[in-house]
Amino acid sequence: MGTETKRAVTSTQINLGALRNPLLIGGGAAGVLGLCCGALLSMGQGEDWYQKFSASYLVSFCFFMSISLGGLFWVTAMHLTRAGWGICVRRLCEILAMMALPMLVLFLPILIPVVLGWNSSVYSWVNIENITHARDLVEHKAGYLNSGFFTVRSILYFVIWGLLARFYLKNSVNQDSSRDPNTTLKLQSFSAPGMLLFALTVVFASFDWEMSLDPLWFSTMFPVYFFAGGVLGSLCVLTITSVSLQKSGRLTEDITTEHYHDLGKLTFGFVFFWAYIAFSQYLLIWYANIPEETSWFLYRQEGDWQMASIVLIAGHLIVPFFAIMPRTLRRNKTYMAFASIFILVMCWFDHFWLVMPQFRQEFGVIPADVLCLVGLGGLFVASFAWIAGDKSLIPEGDPRLYESLSYHNV
Repeated sequence: MGTETKRAVTSTQINLGALRNPLLIGGGAAGVLGLCCGALLSMGQGEDWYQKFSASYLVSFCFFMSISLGGLFWVTAMHLTRAGWGICVRRLCEILAMMALPMLVLFLPILIPVVLGWNSSVYSWVNIENITHARDLVEHKAGYLNSGFFTVRSILYFVIWGLLARFYLKNSVNQDSSRDPNTTLKLQSFSAPGMLLFALTVVFASFDWEMSLDPLWFSTMFPVYFFAGGVLGSLCVLTITSVSLQKSGRLTEDITTEHYHDLGKLTFGFVFFWAYIAFSQYLLIWYANIPEETSWFLYRQEGDWQMASIVLIAGHLIVPFFAIMPRTLRRNKTYMAFASIFILVMCWFDHFWLVMPQFRQEFGVIPADVLCLVGLGGLFVASFAWIAGDKSLIPEGDPRLYESLSYHNV
């Protein structure tokens, strides 16, 4: 802590204001146009065009969904640990977490083919008669991997995430006007069970949405891998959003170099944590040498996908590790914004690497992949603006706000 204590928000503008409508309209238009163009381009790729489009769509959906879940994690973790430093950026996390509800609507293009049992679903286990290799092993998992149970689980995930996010955001916004310190105590008391619910749902969602693309493969490390990537992505989004808001004249005096420094430290830590989990998963599967497990990695170590794996290691670990290691660079918000953009691209590429080898023998990014990224990204921005509304972008009523406003790294 520094010697000077700042007890009130001093930025002249602390909400989106006039910026809201351009983000809402522009993001929505870009989203609809991107997805429509992606679908139209995919239609010329044969009878299974919808499956190919859905694969591209799933990559970007999981990427943005993991960022929203990262926001929910930080809100819960800040209350659980009673962290004071991050209160100035917590409202941004609360808005990110609340985006789980519009993401439910965006999940429908993936869910509807599963519900209706279409052959064009990205999940081969939907119609088990289409599986020719090791069908008996897939049938053994039919009690879990079936359309009905998958649908119920998926809806339950969104309900839990939406209720958690609404609980945090609603109480936090109400506290802006009530200034009731008991609200903070209530949120803290709920954070432990909230974290358990978060962990449980993320584990099974990662199993369902990405790991089950190959119904023979299994890894108990995969949920942690998914979690690490999502939390890292959310930190990058927080940095980029904070810098962008300040460039537009918002929160100019209340999110300081000290906050960017801590966001940078956490980003650096989760870059390494993601790599640690990725290596641990690979090592465990390599020395166990079980065919159902090793085949998944073997495919990504051969042909064009071998180069993709090398790019992932270099871009997701080596480059960011050295790029944001120096303390002076982590305290430069413009530099960290550009570094965060690069890391976000690699987070998307990570999901691409997880999903696409199931559908393409050769590595390559096609226009539909980019258009789905642009489309879902536009709708993501529009959802952020819609949820933010005219709310304050900083929790003004939190009794510990002064800790964050006066925070200094030692």
